Amino acid sequence: MTTPRGFRDRSDDSLFTLIGDIPELVRNLVVAEINGAKAWAQRTAKDAGIGAGWFVGALIVVFWAVPVFFAFVIALLSLWLQVWAAALIVFGVMIVITAVLALLGWLRFKKLSNRENPGEAIAEDVRIVKEAGSEY
Repeated sequence: MTTPRGFRDRSDDSLFTLIGDIPELVRNLVVAEINGAKAWAQRTAKDAGIGAGWFVGALIVVFWAVPVFFAFVIALLSLWLQVWAAALIVFGVMIVITAVLALLGWLRFKKLSNRENPGEAIAEDVRIVKEAGSEY
């Protein structure tokens, strides 16, 4: 008899049958934990790469914003209102772009800390097995 999820009802199995299945169950658990760790590492590396890309984009925009700021200061000192107003607008737009790119990078890196570390899941499994073993 199987349950709706496809698992076999083991309530009628003998103790020796259940004990004999332990190595396979442990192997399946280890394989599942390793696969989970691989998937976690892949997601983490991808998000770290994308977040680093956003920060590089922010640094590029800041790199080009500095000369614009100096052009603004020069134009302001020359007292030509149209020139410095244009330079101020360009500088403001570049700062807004920098802030948006930095925010996107920060959010992507923040996403990394919210994930469950597979090492913690393995430690939890070991703790449960030890507790179950100490009961008998």
